Amino acid sequence: MKFIKTQMKQLVKDNKELQGRLKELMKEHDLEKNFALKALYHSEVAEGGKFQLAYQALDLK
Repeated sequence: MKFIKTQMKQLVKDNKELQGRLKELMKEHDLEKNFALKALYHSEVAEGGKFQLAYQALDLK
């Protein structure tokens, strides 16, 4: 599975939990949004993460 920025943005937009995690990552690690999105992808989506199925479903739309 591959990181797709627009797909990840849509997933975060649709999910309050991910919105909170994104803001936490940005603040805690002083990251720009794009880097925080990639970090969130690797921690919550890639390799069987909690939101992997939701992310893959966006690819089918």
